[in-house]
Amino acid sequence: MFSSSWSNAYLGIIPHFHLDGMIRRRNPEWWSAAIQSGAQLLVLQVASVIAGYATLGPARARSNFEGEIFELYLAPEYQGLGFGERLFEACRHELDIGSLNGLIVWALADNAAATDFYWRRGGRPVGNAFERYGRSKLKKIAFAWD
Repeated sequence: MFSSSWSNAYLGIIPHFHLDGMIRRRNPEWWSAAIQSGAQLLVLQVASVIAGYATLGPARARSNFEGEIFELYLAPEYQGLGFGERLFEACRHELDIGSLNGLIVWALADNAAATDFYWRRGGRPVGNAFERYGRSKLKKIAFAWD
């Protein structure tokens, strides 16, 4: 469903073999497991078409930031139209309703579209780590909001 979104976001960043595997694993069983895991799933629908989604919940790591957006993706044809901002703000609202204070989001440092998006939303880098994809070690940045 969102293979084009993932391809656009990570082509040339994540090695093709690993990116292709990540996309293939996003099958109906993955979606069922994601829903059953307790993470919240928000779906953005435009004119009866699923245009984007986000997963969110309590932060995976202990820190001053209790809420986390795990994923936020839009289909390429809906990018640049303000839908990403709406989906992001809906995530923030849901985390506020859940009394999760502070928000953290991780993005690959080489994904300029994502890092620029979070910077424009007011997120500021608070840490970094590395993610391995086979032999590749990619830097990721944590953006946070109080």
